Amino acid sequence: MQAPHLARGITVAALGAFASVYLLAGAPIAIVVFALQLVHVLPVLRRFRGPVLLAVQAAAGFWGVLAGASVGMLGFLAGSLLLLSPLWPLAPAVAVAAAVIGSARYGAASATADATITMVLIALVVYGLTRLTERVDQLHSARLALAVAAVAEERLRIAAELSDGLGRGLTAIAAGARRALTEPERTAEILGQVAGTARRALAEARAAASGYRAMSLAPEITAARAMLAAAGVTPQVRVGHAEPLGPAGALLAAVLREAVTEVVRRGTATTCAIETDASEGGVRLRVSNDGARTAEDESLGDLPGRVAAAGGSLTTGLSSTGRFTVSAVLPGAGSAPSLPPDDRYASVLSLTLLAVVLAGFSAKTLLRLPAGSLLPAAACLGSIILLQLHLVSGRHLRSLTVMALLTYLPIPAFGEVWLGVAGFLSGPLLLAFPAVLAWPLVASVTVSAAVIGVVLGLEPAVTVNHTVSTLVTGLVVHGLLRLALLAKEVQAVKEELARSAVVEERLRAARDLHDLLGHSMAAILLRCELARRLDPVRARAEIEDVLAMVEKAEADMRSASGERYEMSLAAEADAARSLLGAAGIEVTVELRHGRVAAEVETVLSTVLREAVTNVLRHSAARRCTIATDREREAVRLRVRNDGVRPAVRSGAAPPGGPAPDRTGDRTGDRTGDRTGDRTGDRTGDRTADRAADRAADRAADRTADRTADRPAGRRGSAGVGNLTTRLAALGGGLVTTRDGERFEIEARVPTPSPATSAPAG
Repeated sequence: MQAPHLARGITVAALGAFASVYLLAGAPIAIVVFALQLVHVLPVLRRFRGPVLLAVQAAAGFWGVLAGASVGMLGFLAGSLLLLSPLWPLAPAVAVAAAVIGSARYGAASATADATITMVLIALVVYGLTRLTERVDQLHSARLALAVAAVAEERLRIAAELSDGLGRGLTAIAAGARRALTEPERTAEILGQVAGTARRALAEARAAASGYRAMSLAPEITAARAMLAAAGVTPQVRVGHAEPLGPAGALLAAVLREAVTEVVRRGTATTCAIETDASEGGVRLRVSNDGARTAEDESLGDLPGRVAAAGGSLTTGLSSTGRFTVSAVLPGAGSAPSLPPDDRYASVLSLTLLAVVLAGFSAKTLLRLPAGSLLPAAACLGSIILLQLHLVSGRHLRSLTVMALLTYLPIPAFGEVWLGVAGFLSGPLLLAFPAVLAWPLVASVTVSAAVIGVVLGLEPAVTVNHTVSTLVTGLVVHGLLRLALLAKEVQAVKEELARSAVVEERLRAARDLHDLLGHSMAAILLRCELARRLDPVRARAEIEDVLAMVEKAEADMRSASGERYEMSLAAEADAARSLLGAAGIEVTVELRHGRVAAEVETVLSTVLREAVTNVLRHSAARRCTIATDREREAVRLRVRNDGVRPAVRSGAAPPGGPAPDRTGDRTGDRTGDRTGDRTGDRTGDRTADRAADRAADRAADRTADRTADRPAGRRGSAGVGNLTTRLAALGGGLVTTRDGERFEIEARVPTPSPATSAPAG
């Protein structure tokens, strides 16, 4: 049940219980009074609020009281006046009217005071329950607005960060390219500087993507689950931490990646459990599996030292059940945020009203006792009130036991008057125990009031009144406390939704940085290296391509900061043909997908970009085929290359994935081939360029390019995970296969079959 519905249910139950007291006392008008009060509680009836409603409430209330009902019924009218800020000063006037009517009817001051106090308590309860219900409604309604605002703020922050770093880099690249066009005699020198800027910008893009991903463990957990399932290991995931994690996320992601990769590499486990939880201001990650091994055979490289340097601990060993467990604990992550000041409004209002209501009920009890019993009775009631306020913070069995004793033991001394105290015990029981246990306990307390009334020889009407009052008091106490807790719960959910939205926005930005901007920067770097090795006349066309790519990169940067734009698969295929051709790779393009939805074309274009980037960075391909078609109401994109190299432990890709990153080598080798340098002579500059390229790629992809046996891509590869996420959003999927030296990536996206399917390019 949603929180607003639960809140309204609690309020309606409490108000209905109040009205039932007057109905049982022979005042059927209480049904009308209760129905009118619902207008202030139920949203569908709120349009009827206003002076006319108050006039009808006043007429019904005073008519019922003058007809013989207790003056306490006027509390519904007074509570409604308190809810309307312009008219709240009229509430005290209603209380005065109740006192006057009570004095005329009862004569005795104690009876008049009792009736007036009842009326005031009902007014406060009506006001408090309705206000708390409205607060829950407001918090629930604002949760999406808060998430949207948090995402908007995060996008502005991302845009500012990217503009400050990558934006200036792209501006410098464009300015250098234009200068190379105007100073052809210095083309090689200027483009060398531009290439250096492009390398730094590429490293910044990859580092930014890695940084955004590091704020959350969710992507790595998703990738680990898929990796284990693909290897035939049953994953068991239990997540108990709050995100974003901040810097700790990067280290925990690295630990998780290493541990799961080792499980898959060994191939002896059948199940693997991944668990996280927040404790003592930090977050703990545990990865355990049932593969047979010793307690000392796990190698995690430099991770133990890195975790220790961050103030955490990393341990490995066999559990008591024989499962090998990797456990990492990092401080300062996953702690719950403090509640904002607005949320404490509900707590303060609830506790204040509870204290007033308890004091009021206690005053009603004391008014009916002889003077000699006032002091001990006041001491007992004071203790009960303190215990009630103490029980707000949770279930305290000792306090409940003491309260039960104070409820029943004084009855022989104080008699019938003390029966009303049983209601004080019902409220905490409803709050402290699950419903399946709480309601039988409350029913027992309520029945006990009836049984004691019979034992004391009370009139049946009086016994019924005490029995119903016990239940009503319990519902009121429970309602005030439960609604305050409900408001806190909704506030926590709202904050968690905002945190999740921010994490998702960071992950989206990371995907765009890696898949879109990273590709554009790599293409710019390749073109710059090619142009600097050509004569000025031939270099001019390449430089103009660089300027066009800078514009595309700027659009990609805006996309990373939240601005959406559509991509054309045909245009991306043409760009891929040009870029791969510039690297000396023979390209075949066959597009037969026909007309598809814009979001499908954009996602497949992104997959193509990533695939082309991987061909350039991680293979020694000579030929590449790009093909699309329709198959069983799905669009399929396949990118195949023949550049897979044999896997080795250091520096090579695993089976099923591409070869190591060779962007710098390809830049030098391929462009050298295109300029007649086919003899194998390598200049010192070219060697230095390749070394610089490799260094830049290693610095930017230090985490992503780690090597080990991992299905469907490099160990820690963000690209495959990003593409899988994008395709999954449209119901699609990604498959990678290796056949000898051939590597193929295939993406499928469901789409309705069109009436016609003309070639797309």
